Amino acid sequence: MKKISITALLMICSVLFLSACSASFQEEQKAAKKAAETAFTQKPKDANNENEEIDYYLPFGVEVEEESPNNLILKNGSKTYILFYNQNEGKGSKVVYESAKLQNESYEVDESFQYDGRFGFILIKKLDDDRSELIVGADGVKITTETKTSSLKADASLMIDIVNSVQIK
Repeated sequence: MKKISITALLMICSVLFLSACSASFQEEQKAAKKAAETAFTQKPKDANNENEEIDYYLPFGVEVEEESPNNLILKNGSKTYILFYNQNEGKGSKVVYESAKLQNESYEVDESFQYDGRFGFILIKKLDDDRSELIVGADGVKITTETKTSSLKADASLMIDIVNSVQIK
């Protein structure tokens, strides 16, 4: 009986410890919103890649896996990002944002921000306990990925750096 009590106590302590160590969805979404908005107001990164329609920046480790009209499939290790751009939309456009919202109206996070005549946004949908869909956009460009909840902030920052850098030719 004593062994069962000790085992149960250890299991309860372990669960409490692990839950205290992992960031909650609410904490991570707040951090992701702040990271995206902060990066959006910074000077865009200089382009280090291009295709026929756009110049853009890719952080170290992120590579183009596939190109199609208006889309780039990007990879960073096992993580995939889909970059969409609408070359008909200019500075301050909300078309891509409104289109993303129409595709799914149940985002836990739906924040937009404006800076220097530009329009940016972040959308987060919780998929399960540890995975979320993350969409970040600026003007006529958006990027989407599925990520671990604990990676929301880092991915939001990386993704806004990419969309912020896109220049239509």
